[in-house]
Amino acid sequence: MHGYSRGRLLAVAGLVALLAVSGCSGSDGGDGAHDSAGVRAQKEAPAGAPEARPEGAAGKDAAEAGAGGGSPDLRVDQRSIVYTGTMRVRVDEVDAAAASAVAVATGAGGFVGGDERRSSSSADARAELELRVPAARFAPVLEELAKLGRQELRSIRTEDVTEETVDLDARIATQRARVDSGRKLLSQADSITDLVTIERELARREADLASLEAKKRRLADLTALSTITLTLVGPQAETQGDEDGTGFLAGLRGGWAAFVASVGVLLTALGALLPFAVALGLPVAVLLVVLRRRRRRRPVPPTVSEPPRVPATRSAP
Repeated sequence: MHGYSRGRLLAVAGLVALLAVSGCSGSDGGDGAHDSAGVRAQKEAPAGAPEARPEGAAGKDAAEAGAGGGSPDLRVDQRSIVYTGTMRVRVDEVDAAAASAVAVATGAGGFVGGDERRSSSSADARAELELRVPAARFAPVLEELAKLGRQELRSIRTEDVTEETVDLDARIATQRARVDSGRKLLSQADSITDLVTIERELARREADLASLEAKKRRLADLTALSTITLTLVGPQAETQGDEDGTGFLAGLRGGWAAFVASVGVLLTALGALLPFAVALGLPVAVLLVVLRRRRRRRPVPPTVSEPPRVPATRSAP
């Protein structure tokens, strides 16, 4: 009886061990098959193809891309920035320097937006140019313009319009969708009243879309082409409003300018009153002359002389 029980226990233990070994080899075989399939896929993949990744890792990457991939790229090189520059350069020959400045702007791919010049002589000549150059060439063009003579003033201003650009893009997309829906409704109109109403609404939507697109083009032009206002002055040309406004010399200049302005105003007033004075003064002067002559021609009446008075004498007592 004991022998039978012991044999039975040994058989059960052997069966359990056999099942355990089978389970382990089955697990190892599955992993090995999976690894073999992965290795085989990598071997069969063409050169330069992305490496095959487990499904879980791919899902994780997709989740991360969905979480952060929707945000716009706001790096410095991806932002919309409007550059504006102002520069004043003193040169020997204003016309020659202006021609060189135009050549610099056109050579950089830009153009001249405005040209204003005034001079009484070559020494005090003055020219003001508005140059439009590509934004990528803004800084190099400024450096080349500064070499035309002696730089006296430089001012650079920037305006970040990235948010305005993104907002315009969103509004344009929305308005285009509204225009498309209006056109679909127009094709489905059944009565004249509906047709007229839908056409009026569609025209308003198209006008709003055209206005938004015009703003977008204007903004794109400002960001693509920077504006440089260049002032070229001759050797003896005066510049006002850039020096320090304090001190004796500054006060003297201000007082002299006020005196000259006052004299100019007074002379202007006299010049304006002179025609009236001539028109009214001549008749009055002629009338006065005539009256004086008449007074001189009138006879003077004779005057009766009184007899001299004899002083009374007193009688002696």
